[in-house]
Amino acid sequence: MSVSQFSGSLGLTETARLDALVFGAAPPDAPGVAVAVLHKGNLIYQRVRGLASLAHQLPLTDRSVVRIASQSKQFTVMMILMLEAEGKLSLEDDIRDHFPWLPDWGSQVTLGHLASNSSGIRDILDSMIMAGIPITAPSSRSAAKAIVARQKTLNFAPMTDVLYSNSNFLLLSELIEKVTGKSFNEALEHYITGPLGMTDTQLMVRDDEIYPRLADHHRRGPQGQWLKSAWGIAIGGEGGLVSTLADMIIWQQNLLEPKVGTAEMIERMGRPYVTINDVASPYGLGLVNTRHKGVSLVGHGGWIAGSRSESFRATADDVSIIVLSNHDDFSSFGLARDMLDIVLGRDPGGVISPEGIAALKTRYGFWRSDDGSFVLALEESSGLPAIVGSMGVSALEEAEPGKFHARGSLPPFVFSLNTDGSILTETFGRSRRYRRVEAPGQIGNDLFGTYGSAESGLTASIDNVDGRRIMRVTSPFGAALLSLDACDADMYLARPSEADIHDQWRIAPWVLPWLYTVRIGSDAIVFNSDRGRDVVLARLA
Repeated sequence: MSVSQFSGSLGLTETARLDALVFGAAPPDAPGVAVAVLHKGNLIYQRVRGLASLAHQLPLTDRSVVRIASQSKQFTVMMILMLEAEGKLSLEDDIRDHFPWLPDWGSQVTLGHLASNSSGIRDILDSMIMAGIPITAPSSRSAAKAIVARQKTLNFAPMTDVLYSNSNFLLLSELIEKVTGKSFNEALEHYITGPLGMTDTQLMVRDDEIYPRLADHHRRGPQGQWLKSAWGIAIGGEGGLVSTLADMIIWQQNLLEPKVGTAEMIERMGRPYVTINDVASPYGLGLVNTRHKGVSLVGHGGWIAGSRSESFRATADDVSIIVLSNHDDFSSFGLARDMLDIVLGRDPGGVISPEGIAALKTRYGFWRSDDGSFVLALEESSGLPAIVGSMGVSALEEAEPGKFHARGSLPPFVFSLNTDGSILTETFGRSRRYRRVEAPGQIGNDLFGTYGSAESGLTASIDNVDGRRIMRVTSPFGAALLSLDACDADMYLARPSEADIHDQWRIAPWVLPWLYTVRIGSDAIVFNSDRGRDVVLARLA
């Protein structure tokens, strides 16, 4: 749809369909969702459903304060662009010119590389999980910076790939504080929230902080019950902001007709910053370009323990959708797009054809790349095919007939099913072939031992404990006891140990299929996750 076909108002039928969709996503006695639809900046639909506090039966409202997670990144980038306009920095600056404590990666990493997720710096959350730092336990900002500073190598050379990494925006957050001489919250209020009157939008570093009207955040427990969720890592402009539906409406209006920043800045944020092999990156500068059933969208989503969010604008139709929540047990990405379908008079869903579903069902199981480094799985989830990686289980979408990708803002690749039985992934014009893992191997006793890396500071000891392969990982920052579950002859999936299964939430506050893979060789082991590649630990004993 290149030309708007939306009349600008909702009829009774569309309103009723939206109500049914939203109410189905948030029962009245459960944690809730808050949604809004704008047309040309004008509010045409708003609903808030569910509870801000289960214990006290307090309803969620449009002024309930909730985490917006990675939607924070657009505020961080906006401030960077405003500081650039003031002549205080440039997107062409080498980040090491501002922070000499960062290592020399052998390639210049600029502020633009950070803001576009094209730097190659490993994701700080994945690095923390590898280092054994409990995500839910309090940890300092200095520890996070120290982990980034230990990374002597990159996932890839800057501008040669795009991979989502919170480390990029951690550094930009720190830079804002250094350049302005203000705390992040003070800078945010000075440049954005103060002038716009977004009085409830601010940085909440950890979940032990208290703010007026702050909603409890929730996750599902092992038995499916609701539990309060907590976030321990000190988090900044990469994902630490809280806001309200009322404030996020103001922000969407500002992205359309800016009172802070400029139209040129906002256009730059949504424009692809990197083109690789003639393929434009979907990630701009703090905003992401996606397409939904032929409609171009610009926005960002967010996911943190106990919260999911999504906001975007359908550019041709000038329709904006906002979804906030105080729980993470649903897809805000999917809900927002289903809402858009109803607004535009279409049926929600239908993002994968019956033929595609039938073909994918023949490929369920584990798959490994020919180069041996990467693992994925296909399985059924909620009755439909899904793809599995270290970041979780994702529904699939058919980009075009026979080509599929994870249903999310920044899928790592598009893949197709080859007639020879293999799977072929494509990323920026580059392909990688995966073959089915027929049966897991068994680790040999000669490979038990201790491995270490001076770069990452990690030490891993692999032992046989009561017939199970157990890996103890230690670092200067934490420790973890993990099970190694066989995936292939030399490839294992690192998961929380069964002995610590009730401690799953200490390691990562969401259920992950695996934390990372461990490839075991004769003289080294290699860790790989979706956002952290080729962490090598040499054999010590």
